[in-house]
Amino acid sequence: MKFPNKYLRNLKPYKLASHKIWSVTPEERPEILKLDWNEASVPPSPKVKERIEKILQEPCFFNLYPTTYNDELITLLSEYVGLPKENVQYFGSSDALHEYICKVFISVGDPVMILGPSYDNFRLTCQANGAEVFFHYYEDDFTFEATKFEAAINKIEPAVVYICNPNNPTGNVHQQLYIEHLLNEFPDTLFLLDEAYYEFSGITCKDLVTKYDNILISRTMSKAFALANFRVGYLIASKDNVQFVNRIRNPKNLTTFAQEAACGALSDVQYMWDYVAEVHEAMKQFAGDMLKHSNEFKVLPSYGNFMMLRFSGYDKKKALLDYLADNNIFARDTTQADCVKNCFRITIGTCAQMKRVANVIDAYYAK
Repeated sequence: MKFPNKYLRNLKPYKLASHKIWSVTPEERPEILKLDWNEASVPPSPKVKERIEKILQEPCFFNLYPTTYNDELITLLSEYVGLPKENVQYFGSSDALHEYICKVFISVGDPVMILGPSYDNFRLTCQANGAEVFFHYYEDDFTFEATKFEAAINKIEPAVVYICNPNNPTGNVHQQLYIEHLLNEFPDTLFLLDEAYYEFSGITCKDLVTKYDNILISRTMSKAFALANFRVGYLIASKDNVQFVNRIRNPKNLTTFAQEAACGALSDVQYMWDYVAEVHEAMKQFAGDMLKHSNEFKVLPSYGNFMMLRFSGYDKKKALLDYLADNNIFARDTTQADCVKNCFRITIGTCAQMKRVANVIDAYYAK
């Protein structure tokens, strides 16, 4: 068949299965702990619902496209990021932003390097656009060897290097000082920093975009801001790079509901920071509760809103995953690379939610 472009014909898809939470009634939904996609485990700020309810009372506008420029949203993003409005732009998800980045900065046949294991959708986007993707992996114990990484960049000479920072699923994070070293060491390489989990790490490289043209930062409001269903992402970059992406960006790519939700969430940032603090406390609690099972698995430290559990074998991992699912607790089976085949990733929710997870794991090993 000749119709799909040739890069799609042997492309490994980014797989996401359907989920039990979408097949139950609203009354049954609270019984399910969905801790497999790193969404927030709580609703967004009440101001989000207020904004949505307000526009639903207005004369019908569903037949119209959304506004192509929301100055309130751009202003709120600018204030939140701490950079001028010319350095930020919103998109209909960070995934959509990554697709635009591939079209603007990557040509067919260009080498792209991913520090892995990592979020797999960017690999898919690059390959679908004809790029040649190379992986450089963390060490077997998930530590990072800068010398090896930089040697790989020198060898491959990638057009773009993708670094999820903090990394999903391993939880590693790189400090701004090291990223700035990379920008200086490889001035002809564009570095895409995916800061989806910035709020949980508190580490960002956003100040570098006003000094360097070879860095882009993508962020999402799906995690700490609890807006996963609205699909809101944004770009942080130099003025020139924002303008380059805007040349092909569809200006009506974010629905009115999503714009209102984002404005509501950004007008109540303290709500988000309170949730982040709860996740940090729950992470410490969960890690401590799991120490009693250290002969069964290791809980790896993380700068995100998730932790990875590493087992001595796949069967041991799968058995606990299945037991959790039988108890309506869902964690993510990491399958994107061999180095994480004996691991699973679990989103950290509230203290109460993670105590429920700990109790179920205790019951499994008490059998």
